[in-house]
Amino acid sequence: MQKITPFLWFDNNAEEAVNFYTSLFDDSKILKVIRYDEASAKASDQKAGTAMTVAFKLEGQNFTVLNGGPHFKLNEAISFFVYCESDEKIEKIYNKLSEGGEVIFPLDKYDWSEKYAWVIDKFGLSWQLDVDKINNPQKILPALLFVNDKVLKVKEAVNYYSTVFPDSKIIMEWPYDKSAGLPDGTLLFAQFKLADHLFNAMSGMGEHKFDFNEAFSFVVNCKDQNEVDYYWNKLTSDGGSESQCAWLKDKFGISWQIVPTRLIELLGDPDPAKSQKVMMAMLKMKKIIIADLNV
Repeated sequence: MQKITPFLWFDNNAEEAVNFYTSLFDDSKILKVIRYDEASAKASDQKAGTAMTVAFKLEGQNFTVLNGGPHFKLNEAISFFVYCESDEKIEKIYNKLSEGGEVIFPLDKYDWSEKYAWVIDKFGLSWQLDVDKINNPQKILPALLFVNDKVLKVKEAVNYYSTVFPDSKIIMEWPYDKSAGLPDGTLLFAQFKLADHLFNAMSGMGEHKFDFNEAFSFVVNCKDQNEVDYYWNKLTSDGGSESQCAWLKDKFGISWQIVPTRLIELLGDPDPAKSQKVMMAMLKMKKIIIADLNV
């Protein structure tokens, strides 16, 4: 199982978005759709029968989306960085993602890439496209953009996450030029690996009207209660905060969901009465207590 899964919050158009993305990328398909029943729809202010979550695959990687309503909006603070590896592929993806969306950087040559673009698609999700190759099976990387009061914290964040997750490695660090007048070692860009999942992190100078929020979170799939406790305690310490239903925010404001695999098994019980009881138990929790799910 993929240890870390990107999780996106949509306003009642998750299925439409997933159908679009899976039609665009290679090695892609819908894996599972869980729909709201009467009780969960009432609890979540959604319509019964509509998709609650959609698990899917793009470029061989797992992702999940949620129809959660209008409460949180995707923004540029976290984007997907796609290593397209050919002119044909980057042009195809750029043209499709741009339709009905917004172009931040048009597809062109830049100092950092022979061919690069940054677009926001029609669903509000940000994508950075690069023609470069990457020596890794993972072609789509979450890209964290640290702005405003966090603009100098890329190195701190990368070092922090590398201590939290086992099998972590800092792959690349690209500091600002000294002419920027910033403290020595301030990072403009970094690439790092957490539990076999690659991330990019960037610093964005200037004033920005967005920041990390719950619309883009990361699910950490945990094998047992000990692992749930470990990640929950680590990520809520030193300025992090607890939320509901397995959600938390770390000290940088990035959202995580610490989810035991047992919860997923119980929610998928073929007996709808049993799965509904589990859902109702989960809705009362902050950190998930596996023993209390066996209702």
